Amino acid sequence: MAGSTYGTIFKISTWGESHGKALGVVIDGCPAGLPLSEEDIQIYLDRRKPGQTSISTPRKESDQVEILSGVFEGKTTGTPISLMIRNTSQKSSDYSQIASCYRPGHADYPFDAKYGFRDYRGGGRSSGRETAGRVAAGAVALKLLSRLGISICAYTEAIGPVSIDYDRFDEAAILTTPTCMPDTEASARAESYLKECQMAKDSSGGVIACRITGLPAGIGEPVFEKLDASLAKAMLSIGAVKAFEMGDGVLAAKSKGSGNNDAFVMKDGAVHKKTNHSGGTLGGMSDGSDLFFKTYIKPTPSIFQPQETVNRDGENVTIKIQGRHDPVIVPRAVVVVQSMAALTVLDLMMLNMNARVEYLESFYKK
Repeated sequence: MAGSTYGTIFKISTWGESHGKALGVVIDGCPAGLPLSEEDIQIYLDRRKPGQTSISTPRKESDQVEILSGVFEGKTTGTPISLMIRNTSQKSSDYSQIASCYRPGHADYPFDAKYGFRDYRGGGRSSGRETAGRVAAGAVALKLLSRLGISICAYTEAIGPVSIDYDRFDEAAILTTPTCMPDTEASARAESYLKECQMAKDSSGGVIACRITGLPAGIGEPVFEKLDASLAKAMLSIGAVKAFEMGDGVLAAKSKGSGNNDAFVMKDGAVHKKTNHSGGTLGGMSDGSDLFFKTYIKPTPSIFQPQETVNRDGENVTIKIQGRHDPVIVPRAVVVVQSMAALTVLDLMMLNMNARVEYLESFYKK
């Protein structure tokens, strides 16, 4: 299977299946000397793990990470870092009734068409549980970025018809509300809406926003490895993401150049922008402003209503999915978005080290 590796210098390879013995990630390209412990990684995995609120799947997984290699005496060694998360709460029998048919909204049919088989136990490699490896790797990238003065804040902007009010933005609430909304009032309304969805045996989608601060100008490449294009690829690699917007996004198509252009000004001896319609990128490179983007998440495809589909024998059938599923994917995907953003930005920053000869001279020239 191709496509399980991401990155050029800071490179990750995720492995494992939803109902296998374990899943995890191998990180290659992490510099030596970074203090790293399992606790550093666990705080991020705890935000992604299931079974914590009434609006997440009741599947209980401790998602305890084990560092198998690449760390010695509390610091990275520069060699590949292997991280493992054991599966402990599989109920593969919940999926036996859909072993021979394709679930609407899932990857079952194209996976079968591509490989001639599929792991029907929770989706196998196509399961959202694969993102645990991404989050584990993202925790390492986030720690390294923090040493460079770069922070990444992702949060739920909307669930269904309920959106946050930016006048009530409270970053601390992202870690305390079950929706990961930085607005407790909006979160309460979203929870009520999700209860209605659950009563109707249905699900909801939503929007995750992300802001990256502290990134210097010039990160990203001007042609094929553009910063915004790389972020788009990273976000759209998350199974539930259906759209990506940088800055004003689609609203830019309705504006005029006089309104969309961000004016440059000098402030405290440095170049700044008066506005940030571009979302912090120009020509595929960071412009020194905050990076801001949004991802649009589809409703959870596993719903408990009867649905029409076909089986592997080409017959029309009706199925009713069983098992343990999230009524909304968005809250648990927030840390996945944050992690993929960290992996993308860090890798591009490492690539940027060959942009000027003086970067090499400053390191190697005696």
